[in-house]
Amino acid sequence: MSSPKPHILVLGGGVAGLTVALRSARFGFQVTVISKRSLTEGSSLYAQGGIAAAVDSDDSIESHVKDTMIAGAGLCSEEVVKFVAERSSDAIDWLLEQGVEFTQLDDTDELHLAKEGGHSKRRVVHADDATGSAVVGSLESQVRKNSNIQIKDSCIAIDLITTQKLGESGPNRVIGVYALNLDTEKVETITASAVVIATGGASKAYLYTSNPDTSTGDGIAMAWRAGCRVANMEFIQFHPTCLYHPQAKSFLISEAVRGEGGKLVLMDGKPFMDSYDERAELAPRDIVARAIDYEMKRGGYDSVFLDISHKPIDFLKDHFPTISSRCEDFGFDIAQEAIPVVPAAHYTCGGVVTNLNGLTDIEGLYAVGECAFTGLHGANRLASNSLLECLVIGESVSKDILKRKDKLSVLNIQPPEWDDSQVTDLDELIVITHNWDELRRTMWDYVVIVRTDKRLERAKNRVGLLKQEILEFYSNFKVNNNLIELRNLIAVAEIIVDSALSRKESRGLHYTIDYPEPMADEIAEDTILIPTNFSGSAIN
Repeated sequence: MSSPKPHILVLGGGVAGLTVALRSARFGFQVTVISKRSLTEGSSLYAQGGIAAAVDSDDSIESHVKDTMIAGAGLCSEEVVKFVAERSSDAIDWLLEQGVEFTQLDDTDELHLAKEGGHSKRRVVHADDATGSAVVGSLESQVRKNSNIQIKDSCIAIDLITTQKLGESGPNRVIGVYALNLDTEKVETITASAVVIATGGASKAYLYTSNPDTSTGDGIAMAWRAGCRVANMEFIQFHPTCLYHPQAKSFLISEAVRGEGGKLVLMDGKPFMDSYDERAELAPRDIVARAIDYEMKRGGYDSVFLDISHKPIDFLKDHFPTISSRCEDFGFDIAQEAIPVVPAAHYTCGGVVTNLNGLTDIEGLYAVGECAFTGLHGANRLASNSLLECLVIGESVSKDILKRKDKLSVLNIQPPEWDDSQVTDLDELIVITHNWDELRRTMWDYVVIVRTDKRLERAKNRVGLLKQEILEFYSNFKVNNNLIELRNLIAVAEIIVDSALSRKESRGLHYTIDYPEPMADEIAEDTILIPTNFSGSAIN
């Protein structure tokens, strides 16, 4: 008699999580997707640019691989880059099958391809300037009508439940999660044969970010506490161009604007990127962000400006309808004037260590998307490779679960229910608010685009003090959404600082005045941190 098919628990409803859910449901697995806001609220929804794929006759897999490797500044895994790039065309085909309507060339059924920084060819498949919304919308529609998929909105995972935590012998294995139901304010115990972390990145550790409020590093922190290795967390990508306006919270100006001829200029209209890189505005993001940061500090400016007003208004309305409309809401006409922009924390290039199948160090635990470290992005992510990674590795996760289904199904452990009998209701919510603000300001002041060991040591000391206070709160009071997120952010902030301190060179997104030159590529290594409760790796 064959074992029952495993129940899969997916944490997160972005492109990574929805891809795993749909691909796994196709195999007949029962899947539960939990999300801490509405199902699709997350960074995927707001992705503007697109998905990199060598689908044009003038392009090639080799060219895509080369561009990715160059952007990654010597730390990409060539095996992983090839694996993902070779499957990019199939990923686009699958999305078309799910009903995604990508932008096409005028009067043809061919896909319109955009060009972004770091790419030598036009290869970015997109849906106008709102690709994430188009992709997530189509995947959500497919998920909601699939009888094998259950959705739990307003539910935030607190911690992974593992056999090691329960004192069981044998290899460490995940058996579920404790999760807070935000509607009932009760903690639920959700068991599963396999758990897939698809919770996104950790950019909310910084004061200014292009990402929504959900990007609090939950999956990375939970996996770390459970005993998983975490890698390359010093490489936080700062997107060069977020709209600078007091009320324009998190609004990104897509790299595609620069790809279509937008120029970065100072207040007097003088371009400056040619002085920093021969690729000018199309240099990789780390170079552009550092250039903007330097010019702002040198001149004492609040922002620089992005000017694409030389393009016809019809072209701008057609190619950038979302950006045009949003800028108009804040009083900027991109067809008539340059718009103020600043860098902001955007993408977490490191994360939970996985193999090409998304498997982590713990049996049955997978990670996919921005929360994971596969080796694809190296020291700096190439534009529009992020959604591609979600799609390709998401498919690999479902196939690996299918391959291991008999082993994953054999488990008969019922974890204890959550015990909050020894804690009380929070009495001073203002303390959480203050700690949240202090943490994010500390990270912004000391761990941003340009770093020094002295600044990093200051950050380490302040993060350490905050950690003690936050963990004391966590131990004595009932959990709520803000406390759970703050606990996760302090864990991730500590990892980022420790990772940055351990890298004695400047490479990619990590630039330090104390070590301004990179090591030779042949001796450069990934920064891999090992938790104290690490018990070996399930990756094989």
